[in-house]
Amino acid sequence: MSSIEVSRWRNLPPPPGFASTVPSVRPSKTTSKAVTPATASYEELKSKRAWDFAIAPAKSLPMQAFMLYMSGGGVQIFSMGIIFMLLSSPFKNLASINTAFAPFAPASSSPKSFSTLPLQKIVYFICNLFTLGLGLWKCRSMGLLPTGTGDWLAFETRGQPPEILLI
Repeated sequence: MSSIEVSRWRNLPPPPGFASTVPSVRPSKTTSKAVTPATASYEELKSKRAWDFAIAPAKSLPMQAFMLYMSGGGVQIFSMGIIFMLLSSPFKNLASINTAFAPFAPASSSPKSFSTLPLQKIVYFICNLFTLGLGLWKCRSMGLLPTGTGDWLAFETRGQPPEILLI
């Protein structure tokens, strides 16, 4: 009975992305037609993965916002550590943007070029700006950013008081 089942499955085509380990001696037209759709589906999969990677910083924003909420509004070591990680991660991500997107580059282009996957890189940049904005908002709410007029009083100059001399 097992030989009947095995023969029934032999006529199925290989799954997408499957490469047989035995190279064929002569190429046939059916083999080249099967390779082209597999390559196209692989490139499409790489593009989808690049989009997933591009919006990953935005997906982590709710968790980071919850962590900021739980850290409180005071200036403590725990909240400062969270703020530091939140403010430094966008700069680290943007410094290595070409290296991060290199595995998703199409086969026809250079993996570490700025012109490879431009839309995904722009979305990645914008999502990292949102992360940076969240960190700056928390710094402002903790009073760490000089946003009020009282924060700049050291740089103010006093005017000459009006003096009236009555003799």
